[in-house]
Amino acid sequence: MELDPKYDHYDYPTTAPAAKPGHPGHLTEAQQAQVHQLRMLLESEGYTKRLDTLTLLRFLRARKFDVNLSKKMFVDCEKWRKTILYAGQPLKLNGRTVNLDEEVSEWDKDGSFKKKVSKFYPQYYHKTDKDGRPVYIEQLGKIDINAMATEGIEYEHMLTNLAVEYEKMADPRLPACSRKAGHLLETSCTIMDFNGVGFGNARQVFGYIQEASGMSQNYYPERLGRMYLINTSWLFTGVWRMVRPLLDPVTVEKIHVLGGNYQKELLSQIPAENLPKEFGGTCQCAGGCELSNAGPWCDAEFARPAWWEQDGEKIRNEATEIGSGQPAGAIAGATVVEGDAATVPAPAAA
Repeated sequence: MELDPKYDHYDYPTTAPAAKPGHPGHLTEAQQAQVHQLRMLLESEGYTKRLDTLTLLRFLRARKFDVNLSKKMFVDCEKWRKTILYAGQPLKLNGRTVNLDEEVSEWDKDGSFKKKVSKFYPQYYHKTDKDGRPVYIEQLGKIDINAMATEGIEYEHMLTNLAVEYEKMADPRLPACSRKAGHLLETSCTIMDFNGVGFGNARQVFGYIQEASGMSQNYYPERLGRMYLINTSWLFTGVWRMVRPLLDPVTVEKIHVLGGNYQKELLSQIPAENLPKEFGGTCQCAGGCELSNAGPWCDAEFARPAWWEQDGEKIRNEATEIGSGQPAGAIAGATVVEGDAATVPAPAAA
């Protein structure tokens, strides 16, 4: 895969483990040319951020390598990052419009928001699956929007947290997982627990899921690896059977609706020591798995500062040589020192 020294400053592996068409390290000449074409079109309109090859490839795959459609998706995403919308209006916190690039480095620095919201809606990243991907868990049946409001947690806070956590999955979590795995990882393994979801709270649960899914589909394409929907009701399972034939087969392949007998399948994908005990694993983190943030991104051997923790607009390390497909440090012979557009419930916040 040909890399661009102006934008591609990766310090983690850049080749996908499976030789799937359009994935990093497995491009045709035509697909490589489409990456260049998309980048030039965006540059001609003044865009300078997020023009690296891996990012552009995700947008291209999401739009079946239609350059014009990929460009529109990218431009829409950049506009959204500057002004996140909620119900068609700019999202505001304390009277100010949320700009994601500015918010990501400032949001919940002391972890107090995460600790508070976990009481009403546990949602967190926790270790990795057998493919090395970060595991993301949401316990949807515990959502209590009204109780959160009494604690000063409004919908605006939840959506901002959701966007920030998507950013933190992209960096530093996925780069750290890639370093540990020895190959590029771009997706997560998600568990959506529907235990406790009933007629009484279904409206608020699915209202939030709709917002989360829209954000995932429109602005974070190609991030879904596997999704397990557990403790689903017979009604949900029936609806899924009707909807499934209408979805993209690629998306359907990633989604597993398991009902209440899910432990065996979860453990076939997630090591028992990485899966919280309440879901059939053996992990019992001190203070609770939902607050531990355990994973390679907290391991000094694999963790590096994220882009939003750096000075300037990009990670500063050695330029990557075109055509190598290798991290900059690896090219120089030095030690490397750092870093799907599904229409179904998507990883929300952690």
